[in-house]
Amino acid sequence: MSLFSELIEQVKQHPQKIVFPEGNDARVVKAAVRLAEDQVVLPVILGDKAEITKIAEQELPEQVEVIDPKKYPAASFDQMVSAFVERRKGKNTEDQARQMLQDVNYFGTMLVYLGKVAGLVSGAVHPTGDTVRPALQIIKTKPGISRTSGAFIMTRNDDQERYLFADCAINIAPDAQQLAEIAVASAKTARLFKIDPKVALLSFSTKGSAKAAEAAKVAEATKIAQQLAPEEAIDGELQFDAAFVPTVAKQKAPDSSIAGNANVFVFPELQSGNIGYKIAQRLGGFSAVGPILQGLNQPVSDLSRGANEDDVYKVAVITALQATLK
Repeated sequence: MSLFSELIEQVKQHPQKIVFPEGNDARVVKAAVRLAEDQVVLPVILGDKAEITKIAEQELPEQVEVIDPKKYPAASFDQMVSAFVERRKGKNTEDQARQMLQDVNYFGTMLVYLGKVAGLVSGAVHPTGDTVRPALQIIKTKPGISRTSGAFIMTRNDDQERYLFADCAINIAPDAQQLAEIAVASAKTARLFKIDPKVALLSFSTKGSAKAAEAAKVAEATKIAQQLAPEEAIDGELQFDAAFVPTVAKQKAPDSSIAGNANVFVFPELQSGNIGYKIAQRLGGFSAVGPILQGLNQPVSDLSRGANEDDVYKVAVITALQATLK
């Protein structure tokens, strides 16, 4: 059984309501219909029902719920506005809240916050900021986590090879503390995908082989991560070959507990992370699913705008799994 077949069977045991704000996109609508037909999740699509039905090119299954924010009952919308203003603690007025909640991502995120759905999947049409901003403002991060981060599950050979890459989507230049938090969060995310995490914090230096501020930051992040989660297998700073190839690890990092066997890779900044996962995807033949947002109180997932229908389906499964296990 493939990884996602396993995850689907797990999610089916406790079906979750997942909201899809982008009801005007064919990839999203068709994935949601499949999810309903396969009885994996209970999709809630935002938009005009007639338009969504036309995009689906079929009658919507009865398990699919459609909410048109423009026709949302006034009393329910008023409650949403009040909850939003309270959550924002004076940062937005009621008038501003009413305007902001016209945006489907804000509206969908409030459905998550209010417990009307278990999670949200967006980003097929909208850039990352449009998905992440409402999540950070409304759902917010878990205690002890200062920033959310974006991980990709990378699979190949019928999911027999499984790795996690982070942060490849959110934080442009994390400091040592933030990088450490990303490492710890990534270990927890890896377990969702049946990966026993061995976390490598990557650099162009291995254990001080190069002297530079960039490498020193990764070394410091490693120390912090080990203090935050002493029970986790975390090490750095490591070059990728030292982290991944056993023979190289023996030469470059013979005393490392995870060198040569790492399966969770934490990149030092967003530029290298984004480049790295796309090289693995396009040249290495890996399937890249994500980004999976880590560290939020409730699950919100940000699709790549290059995602296909199957990607939307898989990310929804992951989101439902996060909701089940949170």
